Amino acid sequence: MSPAADGERGNVAINTAVVFPMLLLVGLLLVMAGRLVLAEGVVQSAANEAARAASISRTAAVAGVQATSTATSTLVNSGVMCATTSVVPTTDAFALPLGTVGTITVQVECVVPLRDLGLPGAPGSRTISATGTSVLDAYRGRS
Repeated sequence: MSPAADGERGNVAINTAVVFPMLLLVGLLLVMAGRLVLAEGVVQSAANEAARAASISRTAAVAGVQATSTATSTLVNSGVMCATTSVVPTTDAFALPLGTVGTITVQVECVVPLRDLGLPGAPGSRTISATGTSVLDAYRGRS
């Protein structure tokens, strides 16, 4: 063995001990970013679908139920894990007189858990919210 080879002994172990945690940290950051980007798209889709479902309802009460069930089923079917969800439909347009155009707005919030990643310094969860709007037909019968 040459003296140079003896001086390099253990160098690979030290490099691995330094590089591996950094790679793991980068991997966890990518997983967290992917989870949040996916959740943003799904929550926006849920808000849009909920507003559309509410806008084709006949009454404000049915519209609220339809919005909530549509948003919830969209979130569940997408596979996005929400610690808590909130669906708030605004159905004031049903009170407008026939012939007046109104809009139905639905706000959907999803609290995405991040604690399970074990990422040091990361928040335990992030709230993603989106608003969907759909036009209520001006000449559709309302109750």
